[in-house]
Amino acid sequence: MIYTHEVESMTCVAKGPNHGPAPIPQEGKWVQSREVRDISGFTHGIGWCAPQQGACKLSLNVKDGVIVEALVETIGCSGMTHSAAMAAEILPGKTILEALNTDLVCDAINTAMRELFLQIAYGRTQSAFSEGGLPVGAGLEDLGKGLCSQVGTMYGTLAKGPRYLEMAEGYVLKTALDADDQIIGYQFVHIGKMMESIKKGVSADEALKKATSQYGRFDEAVRVIDPRHE
Repeated sequence: MIYTHEVESMTCVAKGPNHGPAPIPQEGKWVQSREVRDISGFTHGIGWCAPQQGACKLSLNVKDGVIVEALVETIGCSGMTHSAAMAAEILPGKTILEALNTDLVCDAINTAMRELFLQIAYGRTQSAFSEGGLPVGAGLEDLGKGLCSQVGTMYGTLAKGPRYLEMAEGYVLKTALDADDQIIGYQFVHIGKMMESIKKGVSADEALKKATSQYGRFDEAVRVIDPRHE
């Protein structure tokens, strides 16, 4: 340690009480975090790239400073899906400090990691008041049946109005219109459930039928359209 002449010539003054850092809530406990391995928690964060043409939702489960589970969901950029594949391989096993300083291939994923680090370090996690935290696998439970991301895709023009393309329930097949051509419901297929049925040996036609449902006043439609072609 090198000190300047001015500092070396100073009188030494005793330091007062040191109470340490303020405790943060972590998995049902109040913890004074002094190093990275004092950190635990499950949380989510959103990131975006510089041109803002895509976004990433990152979910991490951290135990004793180490990432033990990672869920990487992306939207809006085809290349980002391949970046997410690499990030899902890179993240588990790293400390959150290592992950913060690791190139996660895509700016949106790097930004999401930065946002998560802040939440985790400050104790703003989903599991802050859950004793023992959340088990490994909590990220998959967020996806629900069929293990598909919750995606909403809507499109609209001034000339032709709105088009519902994808809802939380699934891929929209048909849109129901009333006498005033206003949307009153839609028919959708849950892609995750359909693929699960097909993998179990159910024919594609039968699987499609079983995974198809509707929302709203679909049966009262005056007219039904395919939102992608009509």
